[in-house]
Amino acid sequence: MAELIIEKLTKRFGDNLVVDNINFTVPSEKFVTILGPSGCGKTTVLRCIVGVERPDGGKMKLGDQVLFSKNENLFTPTEKRGMGMVYQSYALWPHMTVFENVAYPLQIRKMGKDEIRKKVLDILKLVKLNGLEDRLVPNLSGGQQQRVSLARALVYNPTLLLLDEPLSNLDVVLRDEMRTELKDLQRRLKLTTIYVTHDRTEALSLSDHIIIMDKGVIKATGTPIDLLRDPPNSYAGIILGDMSLIKGNVSNNSEKTVEIKIGNHKIVCRKQRDWNENEEVGILIRGTEVVIHNNKRPVDNLLPAKIKSATYAGQIVEYKMIVNDQVIKVPKSIEEFIIPEEGSNETIHSLHESGEDVYIEIPDSACHVVKE
Repeated sequence: MAELIIEKLTKRFGDNLVVDNINFTVPSEKFVTILGPSGCGKTTVLRCIVGVERPDGGKMKLGDQVLFSKNENLFTPTEKRGMGMVYQSYALWPHMTVFENVAYPLQIRKMGKDEIRKKVLDILKLVKLNGLEDRLVPNLSGGQQQRVSLARALVYNPTLLLLDEPLSNLDVVLRDEMRTELKDLQRRLKLTTIYVTHDRTEALSLSDHIIIMDKGVIKATGTPIDLLRDPPNSYAGIILGDMSLIKGNVSNNSEKTVEIKIGNHKIVCRKQRDWNENEEVGILIRGTEVVIHNNKRPVDNLLPAKIKSATYAGQIVEYKMIVNDQVIKVPKSIEEFIIPEEGSNETIHSLHESGEDVYIEIPDSACHVVKE
């Protein structure tokens, strides 16, 4: 395995600049995820790497092999890059059996029948499809079809594995199961892997390193834990950490904290850098740490709020709250609002309703100050 180096990669479709001069490196044997919303350019980057799209500028290198260089007018065809690609749609042949789908990449490489059979059966066992080699693809479940697609990409020992939102067509339970299996497989085979998704849970659970994209540019890169603890900008905090943003102005700096004025109120946050007096900043708020109070209390970082909506999802209720004409999300476990009734074995629920006035306490560990 070898690392992939991307330098100043640019891609246009007509007048539309889809990938704008980006740089990143995928270390050997690591799992790197490109995270971003639809239209951010992440799939185009993947298609440029595998060679089905020709970039308009930059350079790509995998180990000692130059895949593309604008300056050298060099472009390595897809079939000579030795990469495995798993598509969102699976891209399987419905008239072929499982064995025939997986064997196809080996057949076009002119391998012998005995070698093909051994490799296919070995890889089907690895992805837990042994015994299904003679079944037609339409007779498989979605999860089984995904495994066939993965087996076909792995059967010829690719130098790089590329996955384009491979789990998006699966139901929630199967998606969780496949996520675990995929990460385990990547580690056991020591595959250098690039995974494209818009799902933050997939990015956080699978990745050694995350690249966050928006509108053709890279907004942030880092390990999952570093990006969660110290998001470099509001975009990274919102898309990866599911944080909310409140804007305010710096009113005071101390050695370890910074005070932000929000309307007639203030929040004191931990200080990551120096800020100018009256500078407009954003406060990223991790809603899971916010405490909701019915009444005003003598605690720090207490702000009045109005509940805009309460949305229930299983054991979680997500409150959207208006704070100084700005909206933040505060997800809470329903269990937090179950209170034993005095003198009785019964319990009462104290869930909040839309339109209710409350106070929210924002611990300094729940807020992170950013410029944008």
